Amino acid sequence: MSSTAIEKKLKTIDDLIKLRKEIKEKNKNYEYLITACSGTGCQAAECGLVWQALEKEIEKNNLKQKIKLRKTGCHGFCEQGPLMIIDPGNIFYCKLKPEDTARIIQDTIINGKIVEDLLYIDPVSNKKIEKECDIPFYKTQNRNILGQNKLLDPMNIDDYISINGYTALEKVLKSMKPDEIIDEVKKSGLRGRGGGGFPTGKKWELCRKSNGDPKYVICNADEGDPGAYMDRSVLEGNPHAVIEGMIIGSFAIGAQHGYVYVRNEYPLAVKHLQKAITQAEEYGLLGENILNSGFSFNIKISRGGGAFVCGEETGLIASIEGKTGNPRVKPPFPAELGLWNKPTDINNVETWANVPAIINQGSDWFSKIGTKESKGTKIFALTGQIKNTGLIEVPMGTTLRKIIYDIGGGPLDNKKIKAVQTGGPSGGCIPESMFDLPVDFEELTKAGSMVGSGGIVVMDEDSCMVDVAKYFLNFILDESCGKCSVCRIGTSRMLEILEDITNGCGTMEQLDLLMETAETIQIASLCALGKTAPNPVLSTIKYFKDEYISHIKKKICPAKVCRNLIKYEIVDNKCTGCGVCLKACPHKAISGEKKMTHIIDINKCTKCGICKEQCKFDAIVVV
Repeated sequence: MSSTAIEKKLKTIDDLIKLRKEIKEKNKNYEYLITACSGTGCQAAECGLVWQALEKEIEKNNLKQKIKLRKTGCHGFCEQGPLMIIDPGNIFYCKLKPEDTARIIQDTIINGKIVEDLLYIDPVSNKKIEKECDIPFYKTQNRNILGQNKLLDPMNIDDYISINGYTALEKVLKSMKPDEIIDEVKKSGLRGRGGGGFPTGKKWELCRKSNGDPKYVICNADEGDPGAYMDRSVLEGNPHAVIEGMIIGSFAIGAQHGYVYVRNEYPLAVKHLQKAITQAEEYGLLGENILNSGFSFNIKISRGGGAFVCGEETGLIASIEGKTGNPRVKPPFPAELGLWNKPTDINNVETWANVPAIINQGSDWFSKIGTKESKGTKIFALTGQIKNTGLIEVPMGTTLRKIIYDIGGGPLDNKKIKAVQTGGPSGGCIPESMFDLPVDFEELTKAGSMVGSGGIVVMDEDSCMVDVAKYFLNFILDESCGKCSVCRIGTSRMLEILEDITNGCGTMEQLDLLMETAETIQIASLCALGKTAPNPVLSTIKYFKDEYISHIKKKICPAKVCRNLIKYEIVDNKCTGCGVCLKACPHKAISGEKKMTHIIDINKCTKCGICKEQCKFDAIVVV
C-alpha cells in the first residue's frame, strides 16, 4: 500500500473522506511539483532515463523535501516526448534528454529561470511557448478525461483519491438508488465510445431489467484499430476512473462481477490496471461489503490474444469464456444473454471513465457539451500528415477543420491535405471539401464514415485513395473471423479487384462489381466488422472516383504511389554524377560514370524508392 495508507481497509465512507483530507494536507508541504509523462509514447523516447537523471539531480541538490515528483500516464502530445510540466508556473518542457535535467533543477527550480531551448516551438507561428495552457494543441481541446492523466501517478491510488477520486462512488452508495443512477446516465446522453454509439443508460437499464443471475459488467479494452491508442492511454494513465465507473455501473445494474478484457499487446496498461485493482481491494473499494454498504463487487482481467474481431462484444464474450472469439447473431443482445448466458453490460474504457464525472457534476453538465444527439467529449488519436499528432479530446460536434488545422497545426511541408479517414479500418475517407462537417455519430455516418473508436488519419496530396482503400481492406480481410461467407469471401473478392486496379489491369466493369459486392457485404454480414468493412472502398469511390478512373482508363496513379503505374527517372540537368544512388540501389538498376548523368534501367528497377531517398540533389523523380 502507498505511504499514506491506513493499516486496515476503509470501513466506511467517512474513513475515505478522512483519508482524502490527510493526503491533500500532505501534498501542501511541497513547494514544487514536477509532472513527467511516462506513457508508452514517452517510454519509447526513453523517458525512463530522463526520470532517473531527474531523481539524481534532486537528491544531489537536497531538494527531496521541496519537490514532489509525479510519474504520470500519457499527456496526449506524444510526438513532443519526453515531456514534463513544472508547477507553479505551468512550465512545459519537451523533447528532453537526461542531460537536460541538471539545467532544469539549477535554472528553473533553484534560480527561477526558464530554459529557453527546452520550450515548445509552435510550428505555425514558430514562436516558443512557455506554458502548457498556451500551446495551441492543448488550448483548443476540452480534456475532461485525458486532462486527469497529468494529475496522478497511476500506480498510486492516493493521487486519484486526492483529486476527488471515488467521490462519485461515495455519492452513489450514500444517497442514490440504482434506478436514479441509470436515469442520471440516461439524461446525460452518454453514448458508447467504442464505436456503436448506443445510449449507455439505456443499455444499463436493459441489463438491469433482464432476468438472470448473476449479472456481469465488462470493460472492452480490446482496442485494435491501426494507429488508435485512446483506451490504452486512459487505462495506463487513470485506471481508477475506469474502476470507479465500473463499480457504479455494477451497482446500478445489480452485478457483482466484472471483467476488463484487454489485449495482451498492452503490457503497461495491464500492469497499471492490476496495480489499481489490488490497491482498490486493499482500501476496501473493491471486494466484499464495499465501505459497509452491503454491496460487493470484484474485477478480473481477461487478456485477449490480439484478434481485431474480439472488439465486437459477442466475440469478446466468447473469448472470455475460453472459446474462439467469433461473433454471433444478435438478438439476443448481451444485455439479455451475454457472458455464460447471463445478462451482461459491455462498455469500452472511455465510456466507463466518463461515469464518475457525470455522477459528480450531474447530467446537465455533461449534456451541455456536444451536439443535440451526441453529448460530451470524445478522445481521438490524431495521426498522419500533419504538424501535431497525438491524443486529443474535443466536444462532440467539433469540425474536422478545427481538429486538423487548429489542433493539428495543418499539413506538413506546405502540402495540400486531401482527406481524413475516421473510425479506424472500417471507417470512411472524407474529402477536404467536407472538413466543416461536425464530428459526431450522425454526421459521420451520413458521410459514409463513422466515429468508431476514435482514429483520425490525415492524408495529404501524396496519398493515393485507391491504395488507402486497399490497405484498410487488407487489414480487415486479415482480421475477419471467417465465420460468415459473405464477409470472408466478399472482402477477398473486393481486395482482388483493388489489386487489379492498382496494378493497372482493372476495368470499369470491375469497378461496378466492386460497388455491388461492397453493398451486399454491408447488408448480409453477420457482425459490425463485416457490415462496416466496405466503408473505406465505398467512401473513396464516392468522393475520389476520378482517381479510380485514372487508374483504370489512363493507367496512371495521380499520387504516384502504385508501383506498377510509376517509374523512376533521373533528371539530366540536376544529376551531378556523385554515384550515391548507384551504390545505394540494391538491384544494380542504376549505371553511369562519375560526374556524368546516371541512368535507371526500368527493367531492373523494382521501384523501391531508395535511390530517391538517398539523392541530395532532387535529381530522381517519379513519373
